[in-house]
Amino acid sequence: MNMRRLALLAAIFGGAALLPMAAVFGETPAVRTDLSAKDRARVAAVTRPTTDFSAPEKFELMQGGAGTLQNLVSRDSFSRIAANQSFAARESFNLGNGIFRKFWVSSPSSTEASDGLGPLFNARSCQSCHLKDGRGRPPEGGEPGVSMFLRLSVPPKTAEEHQALAERTMLRIPEPTYGGQLQNFAVPGILPEGQMRIDYADRPVTLGDGTVVSLRHPRYSVSDLNYGPMAADAILSPRVAPPMIGLGLVEEIPAADILAHADPEDTDGDGISGKASLVRDPESGALVLGRFGWKASANSIKVQSADAFSGDIGISTPLVTDAFGECSVAQTICREAPSGVQARLGEVEAPDPVLDLVAFYSRNLAVPARRDVGAPAVLKGKGLFYGSGCASCHVPKFVTSRDALDTPQSFQLIWPYSDFLLHDMGEGLADGATNGDATGTEWRTPPLWGIGLTEAVNGHTLFLHDGRARNLTEAILWHGGEAEKARDAFAGLAKADRDALLAFLESL
Repeated sequence: MNMRRLALLAAIFGGAALLPMAAVFGETPAVRTDLSAKDRARVAAVTRPTTDFSAPEKFELMQGGAGTLQNLVSRDSFSRIAANQSFAARESFNLGNGIFRKFWVSSPSSTEASDGLGPLFNARSCQSCHLKDGRGRPPEGGEPGVSMFLRLSVPPKTAEEHQALAERTMLRIPEPTYGGQLQNFAVPGILPEGQMRIDYADRPVTLGDGTVVSLRHPRYSVSDLNYGPMAADAILSPRVAPPMIGLGLVEEIPAADILAHADPEDTDGDGISGKASLVRDPESGALVLGRFGWKASANSIKVQSADAFSGDIGISTPLVTDAFGECSVAQTICREAPSGVQARLGEVEAPDPVLDLVAFYSRNLAVPARRDVGAPAVLKGKGLFYGSGCASCHVPKFVTSRDALDTPQSFQLIWPYSDFLLHDMGEGLADGATNGDATGTEWRTPPLWGIGLTEAVNGHTLFLHDGRARNLTEAILWHGGEAEKARDAFAGLAKADRDALLAFLESL
């Protein structure tokens, strides 16, 4: 940890900043306390990176642990409950699924339990963004964006804004008029904020064997702004909805095991300097590890769900209580519109237990089983994946906590292929937006499990945070910064070897 970061943490926490990394995260220990010494040795052995690529590893097929879905591949491969959940849990899962799919309507409405939409919004339901619980995509052919939006921010200017960022009471400063994200839909009688525009330019890349791959480089802008000009220094950061599988298992990875992979100063000299994201838990007020979202800005599924209810749909919950969602104070006509708060139901538009049911549903979406784990091409590709350095950030395995809140997620060997840390991915992928600890070039390593089923579930193969990559080859070639060596290793492979590495990814 560098001295500037120590000084920042010292300003926030006083002497706490001079303690070991674990102490910065409150009570997070340096080693797992849920395990005996014998179990710690077992976990260390089973999660150690393999060096044998002649056959599948034990339990590799079951990449979501005992809850792994082993059904035939279909469009519903991301939408099933974890296989080891109890029969009783299915009621809560199904109720959460119903709310996840529900279309909210504007107020006032005769359906009081479903009104409160907007007034500004990006989608009318959770399912609209996470179609089939899978991966979003950029709009094409003039269609409106639904499963992708623009995050908006501006650099901090006042002492209060700098303090809020330092104390993590805010992770970014919203654009003064248009708020934290551009809303391209609105309820009747209200104008939407504007529309996202994407212009692509082709960028050819020549691989080691002479193959030329054309990468599409996006340029983002906004049009049809209905509430005046946007700040000249506004930063536009695109986001597609990520897949939902395995979130509950990720939540139960002990923070100590994720922090064990952090090396912000690259002390081992391998060129990989992943760092943790510190966020403020809105429920406890504690500084904790962020592990969800493109920039690891949410510490729990419940928090991320509440943020999405507010930002994407305009629905208030017990964690984010503003009934006007993303309507800024400058948008007076928006804030004067009727809200969906029903006094007899509670003080927010989605009172308890709505948020808890959606979080339960999201927490228990099963990870599909691997395919073709023993195929020669897949095993060869796995070896190339490790040998090229991909596994340095896309860490294959973890074992979840024995103290998991839900027994089916306890002490499971899982294969997410992520370290859940922030990494500098270079200027090519930079969005220029600082978000908490994440700089404008840094992104959380996205999990790879299920990536080979994207086309089967969502009907496309568009990857990365903004869907610019049209296939896995393009996604790899966009990697830069800390991943530059791994990218160049892939680009230098013969076609047969590149195809093998891709076959491995398709098997996940």
